[in-house]
Amino acid sequence: QVQLVESGGGLVQPGGSLRLSCAASGSIFSINVMGWYRQASGKQRELVAAITSGGSTNYADSVKGRFTISRDNAQNTVYLQMNSLKPEDTAVYYCNGGVKRYYNDYFGSYWGQGTQVTVSS
Repeated sequence: QVQLVESGGGLVQPGGSLRLSCAASGSIFSINVMGWYRQASGKQRELVAAITSGGSTNYADSVKGRFTISRDNAQNTVYLQMNSLKPEDTAVYYCNGGVKRYYNDYFGSYWGQGTQVTVSS
């Protein structure tokens, strides 16, 4: 069993900052890519940022220069530092990880339960 648990969401004013965390636990042999996705009301889920175990990153154009993804491989944790937040960043943010549970396993995709981020004055 693998669990991903997000924390750090909330209500923030435009221009403010939030830091999201996602900790993976359970039966974990290794994790390759970890990422953050978001889904606004009435819209499809979209990739926000992703990071490999080696530290390579990828960002959606809409968040480049404002958001920073990082990870602690020893703690199986990924972070998303969000600065200069805009109302259009309002969404439920989901953590995703590609997890291998044991040596001969394949990398399965696991999701957290989501955390609400609301940017409003």
